[in-house]
Amino acid sequence: MKQFICALLVFASTAWAGPKEDAFSAYQRKDYATALRLYRPMATQGDATAQNNLGGMYSRGEGVTQNSVEAVKWFRLAAAQGHASAQSNLGAMYENGRGVTRDDVEAVKWYRLATAQGDPIAQSNFGAMYHQGRGVTRDSAEAMKWFRLAAAKGNAL
Repeated sequence: MKQFICALLVFASTAWAGPKEDAFSAYQRKDYATALRLYRPMATQGDATAQNNLGGMYSRGEGVTQNSVEAVKWFRLAAAQGHASAQSNLGAMYENGRGVTRDDVEAVKWYRLATAQGDPIAQSNFGAMYHQGRGVTRDSAEAMKWFRLAAAKGNAL
């Protein structure tokens, strides 16, 4: 009986990875085919994290042919759900004119939404927009504010 209880406790305490964890693990191993196979159904079903990650794979051409338009599609779906990283990624796509027409005002819009959630990459990019006066009035003090916030979260840029 003790062996059964011990086995039951071990079984009960084992953390089973779900599809999202499996997809992330595959991505970390650079097994992009598996990551893509696992992320796509979750993304299609509306999972914002999977949508953002799939957008990233299309943006970088990992496991798929690089396709900025497809990346924007997935980033936009996740960003519309309030996913901060996707909002930041979408801002970058607008800032750089990748998959969309370059539009600094639209980039600022998405960076602003992501910074409201504390995204350090968006904070750094938002600071750069203020520093350069792109999409906003040039303002060095405002730029420094955002650079400092990003730096405080470990963003070396």
